[in-house]
Amino acid sequence: MMDRAALRLILLGVFLISASSQPVKKKQNVDIYSFYINSTVTSRYATTVITSRVANTANESQEIQFEVKIPKNAFISKFRMTIEGRTYDGVVKGKEEAQQQYSRAVSRGESAGLIKSVGRTLEDFKTSVAVAAFSKVTFELTYEELLKRRLGKYELLINAQPMQPVADFKMDVHIQEKPGISFLEVKGDLSTGDLANAIKTTRADKDAWVTFYPTRDQQTKCKSCGENGLNGDLLITYDVERTNPKGEVMVSNGYFVHYFAPSDVPRISKNVVFIIDRSGSMSGRKIQQTRLALLKILSDLDEDDHFGLITFDSEVSTWKSELLKATKENLENAKSFVNEIRDRGATDINAAVLAGVDMINRHPREGTASILILLTDGDPTSGETNIERIMANVKEAIGPKFPLYCLGFGYDVNFDFLTKMSLENSGVARRIYEDSDADLQLQGFYDEVAVPLLTDIQLKYTGGTNLTKTSFNLYFNGSEIVVSGQITDNSVESFTTEVIAVSKGNNVTYQETVMTTDPSDVPPENEDFMQRLWAYLTVKQLLERQVILKGQEKEDEKKEALKLSLKYQFVTSLTSMVVTKPQEDEVEVADKPEERGERGERGEHGRPAGSGYSYSRPPQRGQPGQAGRIGQAGTRQNTRHGPQRHPVLLNRAVQPDPHSASGFSLHKFSYSHPVLPVLPALPGPPGPPGLSDQSDHLDSSDMLLYRSESAVIQMPTFPRHHDLLLPTISGDMLLHSYERPVGRMPILPWKSDTVPPTMPVPTVSSNRFLLPAAGQSKPLCFDVPVPQKLKLLQDSASEFSMNGESTTRRKGFKKIVFHFKTNLHLTINTRSIRYRDVQNNVEFLWDQAPTQHNTEGVSLILRSNEVDITLGNIRVVILLHKKNGEAFLWPAVRQQPKDVSLMGILGKAEASYEEVQGSQTPTLKIMDQEVKASLEDVTDYTLPSTPVIRCWLVPFQTLMQKDISDFTVTQL
Repeated sequence: MMDRAALRLILLGVFLISASSQPVKKKQNVDIYSFYINSTVTSRYATTVITSRVANTANESQEIQFEVKIPKNAFISKFRMTIEGRTYDGVVKGKEEAQQQYSRAVSRGESAGLIKSVGRTLEDFKTSVAVAAFSKVTFELTYEELLKRRLGKYELLINAQPMQPVADFKMDVHIQEKPGISFLEVKGDLSTGDLANAIKTTRADKDAWVTFYPTRDQQTKCKSCGENGLNGDLLITYDVERTNPKGEVMVSNGYFVHYFAPSDVPRISKNVVFIIDRSGSMSGRKIQQTRLALLKILSDLDEDDHFGLITFDSEVSTWKSELLKATKENLENAKSFVNEIRDRGATDINAAVLAGVDMINRHPREGTASILILLTDGDPTSGETNIERIMANVKEAIGPKFPLYCLGFGYDVNFDFLTKMSLENSGVARRIYEDSDADLQLQGFYDEVAVPLLTDIQLKYTGGTNLTKTSFNLYFNGSEIVVSGQITDNSVESFTTEVIAVSKGNNVTYQETVMTTDPSDVPPENEDFMQRLWAYLTVKQLLERQVILKGQEKEDEKKEALKLSLKYQFVTSLTSMVVTKPQEDEVEVADKPEERGERGERGEHGRPAGSGYSYSRPPQRGQPGQAGRIGQAGTRQNTRHGPQRHPVLLNRAVQPDPHSASGFSLHKFSYSHPVLPVLPALPGPPGPPGLSDQSDHLDSSDMLLYRSESAVIQMPTFPRHHDLLLPTISGDMLLHSYERPVGRMPILPWKSDTVPPTMPVPTVSSNRFLLPAAGQSKPLCFDVPVPQKLKLLQDSASEFSMNGESTTRRKGFKKIVFHFKTNLHLTINTRSIRYRDVQNNVEFLWDQAPTQHNTEGVSLILRSNEVDITLGNIRVVILLHKKNGEAFLWPAVRQQPKDVSLMGILGKAEASYEEVQGSQTPTLKIMDQEVKASLEDVTDYTLPSTPVIRCWLVPFQTLMQKDISDFTVTQL
């Protein structure tokens, strides 16, 4: 047995961390040789991928912890670890199902992962994994977020603290905005001093790129850097062109999004009442900062605004009994009142808010906007203290007339109460953090609501369904209203939007018709962003409404939010991510923390505690029991002997069953490894020991075990990846781990009575290739049967050829070989890239640091999961894809000589076709030949993001004018 050295390796990805964090020294024998942050913002929807590659250079196994911070408003949508060529994916499940899996893990003495709140805008995701001596691990985390417009700009804040200088450190941000980008600015700690030279900003009309590639030397010389490398942030702010006051509407693949932010209307004067807690708990810095913020806010009021000031403890005091105009004299008198505010007494929130409502109701002004702003730091402790009755009183008093904004000061405030009361009254709750800049936080919130432009906004969409929120009380200058939905009829050619609102007492209408057939400016690799944006916004709003809904309506919306969270693999408050690790079936469960504000929320050292679990390990031999917080590094004894267990990774998609009362009785699982029954070894014919990790498929002697509380199903395995339909049975549905047997196992019978007879075991019988079509929105596609050794590309004049061998019953290629000018050979498989010419014979591994190799007329650039090859005037990129635990190659021709006809499956750069009108079945005219076609979905593997697009599927011979045998080779 070998002790695992505990190693805390913190890899900070996105957003700012507390300046009080203690520095952590770089651990020995660990090399973070690659650290990438890649953020793509498509029409305000940001998808960020953090990838860290770490090598254990020690001669013993080490426990490496991965920790990354993400914004609270984001949903994690993907997490994976890749170790020794095996990929371990996190799977999003319903909270209850994940909790059962977690409980079993704890009962076995294993740890469980978590996400917890850490400060104003952060959540902390962390996990750990044992890495063998001289081995590598790759961590990859993806999260998604809709950027919110505040004060006329969007912000993307990216923090980097990898805890050591990294040889290959990159931040890439790509912003794509259809109306154009009006301004872009990069600030932050990492944009100062010598590091400013590592930042490059490029702008086009509708795109902007920000790259940050600091050298190892630069990473130690910034203001907050040192021997531990970078420690700071980049703040990227931007806005878009707004030439159309009707807003920006985008339509794609049956979904739409409408961004509405007019600035061509006059500001509306406002009636604002500030309700300020002056109870004893506000003593000291809180009340001082509140006074500072109020003094600045009063100075910013416009002269046609009316305002009121109410302070409260166990008693309610008003500066004046009525709203007064913001004249210079009135403001000076109000500032004197503010300077005299002192802390004292208890907290009567009910009476204070009702007094504010009464002040506005007694002084109505036509064509104005009214706002109530409550600032408190505690629970109601005086007067009416029942929270439910307070909320009912406030809701009845306000009605639908104006919003209530609740600002919760510090961590002792009951933030759940404030959130619910705000949402019930068309407002929002915001926490004010008890820091040195609390006065600026207060002022910043007021600035967001300082300039109302429209009231009573209603948005309507003819032909739209499954809409997100369409009714808004107020629209403020510098903000943005976003509505998304589905289009009822995908065949309609136009789509109408209508906005009805009130501006200074007058009704205004914005109406526009959008052509749904217009080509989108969104690149193909980002085409699914709109559907995911709709899902993100829908889930966010459904979860917000959970706070105020009751009864069956609450349950229905909760079910819908859960269904969407599972479908799009979002980690929300209703779901958890289950991470299976290669450490004796160890399971971790990551939960999204709630923004709670009740007393007792503070964790150790006064920091706010997030949701999570604690655990205790049962004592091992010769050791006392251990208890601690999840995520703490510890030493684990490996006491297991015999065959090594390995986890099975499941990707779950619910399949509706009309015969079930719930509608969901079958569940679809994908497994990426064979599974053997966890039973004693049975006698069987002898065979070679163990199973080959590199084999394309497994023996019929290997077994799959499906186990639940009421059924055990044993079945022979097939190729490594399959989709299975398994019935819903009480208890957990798990595909258990397999063991590497000493000898072969006999075939056990299927228990077919417990498995649906229609259970499909699909196999891939062909590869589908895309061919762009000139002047057409939909490309052509064609199928090539597998397995084959294919002539992919050939140019006899330049002595260039590229051949590929497709896999058996799986996607893509397992080997691609290049030949160039008789003496250069390049062989690529899913493990390595081997380059050989007269002078060189080198091999590169896919998971190694990015590498570049150049000789005359030849360029070879190895990046993450792709190799970029230029041979003469032909450029090809080979992408390594990993789907459900399987790896395969896919070629993409990026450049080929003009006016030269290349041979091979990929020889055509594009084709042309016409749709034949009046035909009963879809018919295309290709090269003067009419051919039947069908619209099909195809995954475009020529792009790293593998988008699914629609194409016209036509016969191979029609496009190629030859038989498939003309494109096969006997040797690669």
